Amino acid sequence: MDDREPLLPDENQVIAERREKLKALRAKGNPFPNDFPRSHIAADVVEKYENTDRDTLDLNPVSVKVAGRIMLKRVMGKASFATIQDISGQIQIYVTDGYPGKAEHEAFKHWDLGDIIGVDGMLFKTKTGEVTVRAYGLRLLAKSLRPLPEKFHGLTDQETRYRQRYVDLIMNEDTRLTFVQRTRIIQAMRDFLVARRYLEVETPMMQPIPGGAAARPFVTHHNALDMQLYLRIAPELYLKRLVVGGFEKVFEINRNFRNEGISTRHNPEFTMLEFYVAYRDYRYLMVIIEAMFVEVAQSAIGTATIPSQGTQSDLTKPYERLTTTGAIRQH
Repeated sequence: MDDREPLLPDENQVIAERREKLKALRAKGNPFPNDFPRSHIAADVVEKYENTDRDTLDLNPVSVKVAGRIMLKRVMGKASFATIQDISGQIQIYVTDGYPGKAEHEAFKHWDLGDIIGVDGMLFKTKTGEVTVRAYGLRLLAKSLRPLPEKFHGLTDQETRYRQRYVDLIMNEDTRLTFVQRTRIIQAMRDFLVARRYLEVETPMMQPIPGGAAARPFVTHHNALDMQLYLRIAPELYLKRLVVGGFEKVFEINRNFRNEGISTRHNPEFTMLEFYVAYRDYRYLMVIIEAMFVEVAQSAIGTATIPSQGTQSDLTKPYERLTTTGAIRQH
């Protein structure tokens, strides 16, 4: 299924023009070169030199090779500025008829927002103090055929953001940060358990009996065995078998599949951490979960105090212990 939004008439025209540009690039050789040796990423360069004054950069030139997607471009006759974005963030580049040359600058003027380019140059600071790369060499690495969303409003439609997540990542810094933080959280959970001698394992995703939870499974068929199988709704049964087999501390960060409702906050395919330990009870689990929340938060975002529903939640405070009956009576 094609999840892309239907094109407007002017978008069709833009794509047709970009395809013609790609056709011209193909005629000149490889339109998608993969031999540009990037030496720096944007955020590292900006962070390292943002407090360096202009004269120091001029007297001690720093050579960099950066690459990224063109997010903004300002053409001003014999000079142009552009902002490119890579995995870490954005950095400004400066292109003139003098450097990298009139022919290269003229070609650059016809490149589009969304194109991925490589820039070889020297750092300097503009009059406003922005760290910028003065381009001595430019290469078009990948031609973007579809236009990016309008820059001043970004990508705001929620359904489009979820259906076209790659565009959401290009246009919305908050989404990019969420993805980075998710990776950090998962790594921190893994480190927390491994440090306590838990063994990370992988258990079957296709199971003859969907168990470990109450949910409707996805059904598939194994041709070689001629049998019906189910995508797992939980890894519980297999993890418990490992405990029976002698692995006393096990965990799995796993993908589960539940063939039920779907929304922007509820996906039929999701990630879950599940761990088991022998010779312990629920009291131990309450203590270790508290410790995990604190350590994961500090590792992922640098603090155990996090914003939550308009307030600041301190994860280091002792959690209230309630029985189910006590919780019902209290709340």
